[in-house]
Amino acid sequence: MFQTDGFRVLDRQECLRLLARVPVGRVVYTRQALPAVLPVNFHLDTDASVLTCTSSASDLVRAVDGTVIAFEADEFDAATRSGWSVVVTGLATVVTDPAEHERLTQTGPRSWMPLRDGVFVRIDSEMVTGRELKGTPGAR
Repeated sequence: MFQTDGFRVLDRQECLRLLARVPVGRVVYTRQALPAVLPVNFHLDTDASVLTCTSSASDLVRAVDGTVIAFEADEFDAATRSGWSVVVTGLATVVTDPAEHERLTQTGPRSWMPLRDGVFVRIDSEMVTGRELKGTPGAR
């Protein structure tokens, strides 16, 4: 149910359903002691973790492996001033198990960048939060 202001908190299942609808989100992490945000294409795995594929030499891999980070995805319509945003917070790890890497090569995300040495980064969905806004067309 929406509050009178059109804002609603989403439960975990609804957040995951919405995440599955969009192909791109943003990894939020710390790089050289400063906040960093990187847009990535992603895939939700069967355990609801967020997966992305990147180069093994990327700054992202070195910065996030073994740390808690956030991942955010959203969808908004400016004309109706409505949309949603979901944030997944959890431990990020590089997939090193050969069998798991092979499974993800077949079923996981494909990088939108050409890669020769792709690795998968998994973000556990330890905390999943979301919000939805139902706006009013033409409102100021």
